[in-house]
Amino acid sequence: MTVASVQRFTWYINATILAMVFGLMAFFYVCGYTFLVWFSIPAALVYVIGFFLIHKGKLSIYVRMIYSWLTFYMCVTTVCLGYNYGFHLYCFSIIPTIFVSGYISYKLYGHRDKAMYPSLAIAAAYMVCTCYVGLRGPVYETNPKAAAFFWFFNAASVFFFLIFYSRFLIESIIDSEDKLIEAAHVDRLTKLYNRHYMLDRLSKVPDTAPGFLAMIDIDNFKKINDTYGHNGGDEVLRAISGRMKQNCENCVISRWGGEEFLILSESADADGREMLEHLRQSIEQAPVAFEEQDIRVTITIGMATQRSGRSIDEWVQDADSKLYFGKNNGKNCVVTEL
Repeated sequence: MTVASVQRFTWYINATILAMVFGLMAFFYVCGYTFLVWFSIPAALVYVIGFFLIHKGKLSIYVRMIYSWLTFYMCVTTVCLGYNYGFHLYCFSIIPTIFVSGYISYKLYGHRDKAMYPSLAIAAAYMVCTCYVGLRGPVYETNPKAAAFFWFFNAASVFFFLIFYSRFLIESIIDSEDKLIEAAHVDRLTKLYNRHYMLDRLSKVPDTAPGFLAMIDIDNFKKINDTYGHNGGDEVLRAISGRMKQNCENCVISRWGGEEFLILSESADADGREMLEHLRQSIEQAPVAFEEQDIRVTITIGMATQRSGRSIDEWVQDADSKLYFGKNNGKNCVVTEL
């Protein structure tokens, strides 16, 4: 969602409503509702002003102006024509529109437009105009056929807005939830899962599960940072993460901390040793490009299979012990047994 996309969408909505105003103006003229014909002129002017506000990016002012005018328009047409034309139904679409607009304002500008008080005012206006018509009847005598047509048209319009805005709001909430989940579970630099997610995932793995757990460490990473700077180190982390994704399909990969990574495979068919050795070789043989330089990188891997009765902490510790055995015995290797 961007300001430009919201402006474009609002422009189309404004143009659609303006066209409806001119259509209603013609209908009022044919039916001889003189007051409503003249009343359509300021209505059209409101939406012309709306184009100017949209162009200037004054969307909050535009929204307030439109729902205020629509409420007034609803009251006037209901008093003049009664219930049968269905203009009073628009209050049921105006209120959710106000709340959705407040949400959009928050997403775009970081502040929320107050929606409660305008909604209560619209509800009050609805009660007043409908009670007036109920007690005194409409100003004009109505045409049953025209009333039936407009009831259908206005009801359909209200349902359209209700469905559209409800769908928009729910999808926006789901999208926000997905982004929050991603922010909580995904490492920002490498786009891998983070330690928190991996611990949660490991807690759900039964102790009889097949597959393996591999702890990976980038060799001499401090030297890489000292030589190429932290930007160079970050580029190495991103590149290594990408190669792990390519080489370890159907695995859960996380950044465990710093330059350490954890790979979980729950596949009974996976040959962990072969897969990890292929990963080690691919990283060793393909330097990381950074600022017209090639950074040579190697990794050390400790691999552990799960055993019945062993806790998650013990499983991770097994992989970690094998990793550090490899680090202390030449590095750039895959250790599966001690």
